[in-house]
Amino acid sequence: MIRHVMRALCLLAAALSCAGTESLGAEVPGASYIPGEYSGKGRGRQGDIVVRIRVDEQRILEIEVLDHDEDPFTGVPALESLAETALEENSADLDTVSGATLSSRGFLEAVEDALDQARPVP
Repeated sequence: MIRHVMRALCLLAAALSCAGTESLGAEVPGASYIPGEYSGKGRGRQGDIVVRIRVDEQRILEIEVLDHDEDPFTGVPALESLAETALEENSADLDTVSGATLSSRGFLEAVEDALDQARPVP
């Protein structure tokens, strides 16, 4: 049991250290959203990843993972880390987490799907 907990903590630490990207600042120039909540879906390693985001006119305010079947030792820490980084960067244009590439891609695809719905139609 202790080995499993230690392994999970090590993987979480590795995921958090690998998920960072260069900061874009508080707001992304030109980012424009219709305020509200939007859901998006992407394909992870173990199946669909479904997220709900909340945005105002310029920022992603909240990201919640609603459904997934990702691995609790590699996928889940990657989803948590990417959600935090996406909020900080105000973007889904992030690097994937090493060791959880497919889970990362699915999460980022789901966030981008939701953001596409939040963008005004030209």
